[in-house]
Amino acid sequence: MSPYFAEFISTALLVLLGDGVVANCVLNKNKGFNAGWIVITFGWAMAVFVGVFVAASSSGAHLNPAVTLALALSGKFSWCGVPFYILAQIAGAMAGAFLVWVAYRKHFAFTDDAATKLGVFCTAPAIRSYIDNLLTEIVGTFVLVFGVLFIAAPEVGLGALDALPVALLVLAIGLSLGGPTGYAINPARDLGPRIMHALLPIPGKGGSDWNYSWIPVLGPCLGAALAALIYSLVI
Repeated sequence: MSPYFAEFISTALLVLLGDGVVANCVLNKNKGFNAGWIVITFGWAMAVFVGVFVAASSSGAHLNPAVTLALALSGKFSWCGVPFYILAQIAGAMAGAFLVWVAYRKHFAFTDDAATKLGVFCTAPAIRSYIDNLLTEIVGTFVLVFGVLFIAAPEVGLGALDALPVALLVLAIGLSLGGPTGYAINPARDLGPRIMHALLPIPGKGGSDWNYSWIPVLGPCLGAALAALIYSLVI
């Protein structure tokens, strides 16, 4: 695969499985209805595992504009490829969200709460406080990117098994830091599905909460830049 198509298809798989586990747990009449936070965090971790494993040999499996930004800042990735990777990631996230809608279309119709339907696609804060929400996303993404930079280091690389430690890292973030904002920690993962929520004919879906949408974009970018800076200083 070309690296750009690898980023597209792997991010699509990430969102399909990640938003899919949310849909399974929160939409009415699903067999996984009310399965809870632990199932969602494990589902997202496995989604990361699949996405990273698929793209690792072709693109390095960034799947996340924040990771791409951090790798470029730390000299591990060419700046020329940054905009194309990010476009591929956002397009892949949109495709994955569309497939979630296809798979759960009838269940959206049987779910009344608009916020629940939006939550399948993108994140929202448990307590709306933009400064605190931004700080939470910065902290969570810092942990993700700082860990990824060490995992991706040649002297400690695990080859194809890089997918496993990255998935476990995302699991840890979800379990420990995910409660306040739903741990977007990935601008494409939130923005792409939010766009699809706005476009898709979902009955009773309400608004797409664009007033909050900048938090899961700016927060991860700031957290990634901070992680790259500290990593460079440490190494």
